[in-house]
Amino acid sequence: MAAEQQAALAEVRDGAAPGGKPDGAVVRDALGVGIAVGLSGFAFGVTSAGSGLTLLQTCALSLLVFTGASQFALVGALAAGGSPFTAAAGAFFLGVRNAFYGLRLSQLLALPRAVRPFAAQWVIDETAAVSLAQPTRRSARIGFLVTGLSLYVLWNLTTLLGALGAEAIGDTDAWGLDAAGPAVFLALLAPMLRTGTERLVAGLAVLLGLGLLPVLPAGLPVLVAALAAPAVLWAQGRRGGAPRGDVKERSDAPARGGIPEEDR
Repeated sequence: MAAEQQAALAEVRDGAAPGGKPDGAVVRDALGVGIAVGLSGFAFGVTSAGSGLTLLQTCALSLLVFTGASQFALVGALAAGGSPFTAAAGAFFLGVRNAFYGLRLSQLLALPRAVRPFAAQWVIDETAAVSLAQPTRRSARIGFLVTGLSLYVLWNLTTLLGALGAEAIGDTDAWGLDAAGPAVFLALLAPMLRTGTERLVAGLAVLLGLGLLPVLPAGLPVLVAALAAPAVLWAQGRRGGAPRGDVKERSDAPARGGIPEEDR
């Protein structure tokens, strides 16, 4: 018992709650994600300017929208000749996932009401991934704050630099910069696909999105790909529920973003 008390005291001195990890480790991990993803804002700035958007419009998208996949989807659809309405609709439905992140993070972080409207701007793939990976509420809050702040500042700064330097870079298609945003999104999404159902939904969405690119106008394949989730759930409902493999994986897997009782 004395050894356990000494270990707990050591964790507190190191800046970690019992059962958690040192605050320094959380900050380091969060900064790694924030800096790595924030640098891809340069690619968005270049791509957006190359698509015909002005410097002000490009920077406004990063400041106000601040969800990379939706931003790339919007400017990509516009560059491909899609209508502004179709491009905006595709970006909107792609960004709806952040609302579901918010439902989980609101319980996990339990932020004061006065802070929630400001924190909502930072509810994106990266902050959700870092926060849900933490073992305690304290570390989840630190991860959310550091990831959101570093990513927001760096993303907007590199967006500005990318838009200013678009003319010097030239043809963005030759550099493949328009693929940077989707690549980052897929890299964050892949580790979260733990069950057969989730992998099936992702695979079907990819097939629908890529398969319909030559057929539908720009922006519409993203909307159709969103039908993958209800289609898979409907098919499983017809079969009488989730496959046994999914149930076993969920029962054996540790809780995502679980919070110990003492932190609730």
